[in-house]
Amino acid sequence: MIKSLRARLFIGLTAIILLTGVVGGAFAYLWAFDEAIEMQDSILTQIANFAQNGSFRGDQSLRGIDAEADVDVEELGTTPSGSVEDRKLWTLRDGLHTVSRHGRSMRGVLRTRSDGSRFAVVQRTSIRDEIAGDMALRTILPIAALIPCLLLVTAMVIARSLRPMVRLAADLDASRPDDITRLPSAGTPSELHPFIVSINGLLERVRLLVDQQRRFIADAAHELRTPIAALSLQAENLDPVELPEAARDRVVTLKEGMQRTKRLLEQLLALARQEADPSVDSPVVPLDRVAKEVVADMFPDAVRKGIDLGFEIAQPIEIKAEPVMIATLIRNLIDNAVRFTPPGGRVDVGVYREGGHDVIQVEDTGPGIPSEDLDRIFEPFFRGKRTTDDGTGLGLSIVKRIVDRLGGTIALDNISSSASPGLRVTIRFQSSNTDVGSIDKIT
Repeated sequence: MIKSLRARLFIGLTAIILLTGVVGGAFAYLWAFDEAIEMQDSILTQIANFAQNGSFRGDQSLRGIDAEADVDVEELGTTPSGSVEDRKLWTLRDGLHTVSRHGRSMRGVLRTRSDGSRFAVVQRTSIRDEIAGDMALRTILPIAALIPCLLLVTAMVIARSLRPMVRLAADLDASRPDDITRLPSAGTPSELHPFIVSINGLLERVRLLVDQQRRFIADAAHELRTPIAALSLQAENLDPVELPEAARDRVVTLKEGMQRTKRLLEQLLALARQEADPSVDSPVVPLDRVAKEVVADMFPDAVRKGIDLGFEIAQPIEIKAEPVMIATLIRNLIDNAVRFTPPGGRVDVGVYREGGHDVIQVEDTGPGIPSEDLDRIFEPFFRGKRTTDDGTGLGLSIVKRIVDRLGGTIALDNISSSASPGLRVTIRFQSSNTDVGSIDKIT
């Protein structure tokens, strides 16, 4: 079964054109064949008129006049004589007849002169049919040549007619996954308007549903922050209290659980903020300064774990974005790198310009990401095989959404070097500032 609308239209119209061409060509051939036969009958009649008026007689051959037509004038005399065919021919009345002469079918005109002598102007039917067939064939040649042209024009018209639909599908495919903007109906054929209206209605329902989910996540995370903060404070107040060793271990476990819950709430709030549409133009942010502030905040955690956290390079670069978005992006990258890098490892941060792009790069000496997890690593709450850490599975998802919103690209590469394996995360934004020269990529 053919599922393509374009193919179905082309096959259907092709069948109609071919059927019409064959039927029309057959009728044209038969009509032209009959016309050619009638024309040859008219020629025989005219020759008979000349012979009857005495312009020439049967001893004057007509072959030199029209060799292809093979027309002859036979004198039959005033009385029947000769062979059976001659006598039978003589007995026919004046006019057009199809007769047998010398074992061959002939078409002839019989006439009687004023002196009583009779003659016949004859022509072989096979010659007549050949001449008529050639003339009829020339008649249908234009139709045969027109059919391929019609098929080509049909294909072009179908392609042009369906181009708005193809363009609409391409625009939908090229849009961002979170883009639920209404489809424009201007410039599209009227036949597509009901389809576009239905899609816009579906997009509106999806937008309302997504907004409800965003509000629910943001409200839930916001409402939970206060009790979690209160619980954390109460747990901190237990530090100066004399407690048994078992109870002290349980308090430490409680603190870690609340810290993990607090981090989850912060990630959920950041996720809700990044999914909300910006209401104002973004300011210009010094990318290197934000990165340095985040590294300074994360430095104590790295020191406690024995990790060397610092900059490989930090060029002064400005980018148009919300400061909280850039800070959240860099914080999540460094937080992931610090948590998965073993003690004694290294996390290098780079901020630089390369080939017309502003680049943020974070490279660690951790275990990297399993290749089977790379395709899903940006999905919310996906943690892959690394389920022993205290992560929430939202960090890289938030990073990806921020990068997409800012029109950038992100690439994750496992470093296979035996000297220092790890993970390299590279984010590129289209540069709008050419004050700082480009540098070679950090490796």
